[in-house]
Amino acid sequence: MALIKSISGIRGTIGGKPGEGLTPPDVVKFSAAYGTWLIRRNEGRRLRVVVGRDARRSGPIVSSLVINTLRSLGIDIIDLGLAATPTVELAVTGTKSDGGIIVTASHNPAEWNALKLLDGNGIFLSADDGNEVLDIAAGEDFSFSAIDDTGTVVQDDTWNRKHIEMILALELVDPEIIGKADFTVAIDCINSVGGIIVPDLLKALGVKKILELNTKADGFFAHNPEPLPHNLKDISELTAGGKADLGFVVDPDVDRLAIICEDGSMFGEEYTLVAVSDYVLKHSPGNTVSNLSSTRALKDVTEKYGYRYYSAAVGEINVVEEMIKRGAVIGGEGNGGVIYPELHYGRDALAGIALFLTHLARSGMKVSELRRLYPDYVITKRKIDLPGGTDFTMILDRVREKFRGHQIDERDGLRIEHHEGWVQVRKSNTEPVIRIYAEGRSLEEADGLAEEIIDIVKKS
Repeated sequence: MALIKSISGIRGTIGGKPGEGLTPPDVVKFSAAYGTWLIRRNEGRRLRVVVGRDARRSGPIVSSLVINTLRSLGIDIIDLGLAATPTVELAVTGTKSDGGIIVTASHNPAEWNALKLLDGNGIFLSADDGNEVLDIAAGEDFSFSAIDDTGTVVQDDTWNRKHIEMILALELVDPEIIGKADFTVAIDCINSVGGIIVPDLLKALGVKKILELNTKADGFFAHNPEPLPHNLKDISELTAGGKADLGFVVDPDVDRLAIICEDGSMFGEEYTLVAVSDYVLKHSPGNTVSNLSSTRALKDVTEKYGYRYYSAAVGEINVVEEMIKRGAVIGGEGNGGVIYPELHYGRDALAGIALFLTHLARSGMKVSELRRLYPDYVITKRKIDLPGGTDFTMILDRVREKFRGHQIDERDGLRIEHHEGWVQVRKSNTEPVIRIYAEGRSLEEADGLAEEIIDIVKKS
């Protein structure tokens, strides 16, 4: 069992004892803490919170606990039901609500669930605000309303359509040219909310031929939900067979986007943001931001247009804060997360699909040809279980000693620059693991850098 409290929210496995997993008492405690935090920041006002969930089988239970806990604090609820994370983010600002909670464990396996916490701007809580919520939870410092003061709940199933309409209204999205390109598009929606909204988006964009995999939103994930190459064999085989011009894969809450080339090869989740940024920068002058675990190809593409690239620590809110600070016109994370401020400050696979299809249609290229336009780096991503009691600080000390003399960034674990590559070691915000990312000009170079770190970790 696991319960992780981080900048990415409250995430845990379902079941077990309170405090050791995401149990009903834990859901109530952290929901109450979040509601109390909102009340303290908005004294004297009636508050409203948007709640949505992905299709995990635990979702109805967790969502019900969240909703009724907030109501018990006197907070009104707009319940979107099944909804993508970016849809909930847009609904918070669109309804002028005071906050939002998305019940989703994103890319984690089906036995996990989580509470992603939003502020009134529809973005994740800052580190300071998140810590304040955790302090309230630790002290169980909350007071519930009398029966006459409990909150109301309203069901609202209109936001999928509104989300799509907002994407269609973007200046850089061109449904007409997408329709003329006559793409056949394969999709894998991992049996979650993407299966509801992605086909509707594609149809609205002018795509007439859609090959659907795993679009029944029943929470029985057809494969590991993290959109990595070894989990995407079915859609790869489908596109490789010449039946589709490209494929799109989303994770369970539709904030990450992976692209499949027409020959079945991986476009590379790192290059989702690179390609979309290339298109945006052609038309919108400005800077870019990604996290420290993302490919340096984005830096290369940004500088090609004469603009500045900036990095941020891993975690969507860290990237968003840096984007606001730097006036970035596009940004995100190398895990397929595209943040397009013209729409909103949140990773949005749907916006990524629309921008990429417009880019592809205007280019007149095949997907594999488009990919070859970009600097060719290779990233390897490893993870090692982090048993309770592991001294991560000692591991970092040994890594720091090993790479003494190299340029080291210590904002998020350690990232070590190495010729035309880099390697990073950090604790995960979403799983009880150590993550090791390495990038080089070849897989051999990247693997070699990663293995050096793995050797240190295993000996610690």
